[in-house]
Amino acid sequence: MIEILGEPLVVALIGLLSGGLLGLAARLGGFCTLGALEDYFYSSSDLRLRMWGVAIGVAILGTFSLIWAGWLDASGPAYLAQGWNPWAAVLGGLVFGYGTAISGNCGFGALARLGGGDLRSFVIVLVTGIAAYVALSGPLAELRVWMFPLSDGDALPGLAHALSRMTGLAPAPLGFAIGLLVLTLVVAPRHVRRSGSTLFWGAVVGLAITAGWAGTAWVAREGWEAVPIVSHTFSAPLGDTILYAMLASGLAPSFGVGSVLGVLAGAFVGSLIKGHFRWEACDDPRELRRQIGGAVLMGFGAVVAAGCSVGQGLSAMSLLAFSAPLTLVSIFVGAYIGLRQLIVGFASAE
Repeated sequence: MIEILGEPLVVALIGLLSGGLLGLAARLGGFCTLGALEDYFYSSSDLRLRMWGVAIGVAILGTFSLIWAGWLDASGPAYLAQGWNPWAAVLGGLVFGYGTAISGNCGFGALARLGGGDLRSFVIVLVTGIAAYVALSGPLAELRVWMFPLSDGDALPGLAHALSRMTGLAPAPLGFAIGLLVLTLVVAPRHVRRSGSTLFWGAVVGLAITAGWAGTAWVAREGWEAVPIVSHTFSAPLGDTILYAMLASGLAPSFGVGSVLGVLAGAFVGSLIKGHFRWEACDDPRELRRQIGGAVLMGFGAVVAAGCSVGQGLSAMSLLAFSAPLTLVSIFVGAYIGLRQLIVGFASAE
């Protein structure tokens, strides 16, 4: 397959197929970062938040199974291959989370809603992708690098590898044990075990993250070109997709482009299955202004934190990178602050 299609197209197809699973999980299973927090804080339901936990547990188990089998070299993914900055994780996570609440969706959630016909999300997707590139390689790139230098060191910045250095045990079984512990704690309550949708779609999301690592690692190992080993994230890949749409004749497709298109396709199919597809547009200028502002914050925050709620919260978390839990907690805190501001503001206006 690689000889016929070439490495770029193969990794894009891997992103498309595994991204399609994420799109289906969003539309059919209700997998959503902001939705999970809204349910937990304001509807007294923790099922969607525990769906996140199931996804994390399955992703850790799947990823460290790949490492255990020798399929995935842990030093390949950027989350462990380079240093990190705790302040960047905290500040970027807070900004991203706040932007998510203000705009009403993260980048992944906006893609899923766009697949269901919500044109308001199209604006969020465009602005987030452009803002991410402004911070990643545009006018603010040098300022970002100066403000948030990465830590130095040869040790892989991950929990399993740190425990391995302390105990002398191999990282893979340690990571597998941590993933099993996470999954056990998440599904311990009876109401979670009785929710087939929570368990099934959480597992689908975790397997989609694992599939990204497995697929790109296979292409990097079997192909001739230098292929980055990546899994799903939805900040810079939104910008990559915009660039590819304009300059496809001079650019090769990537996993990120395939992932974005996969989520759109999966969400579209899911919305048709549920009968929820309908065109929607913004008819409130104040809402549009808030969505654009939130999208700008998401793009900046995700690049500073080196990942969004999916990139750090699932992909980096599946590797047990030090940056992942700190960024994810910061995203949740930022989103909570934004939600509180919106609710109090609306209550005061009434």
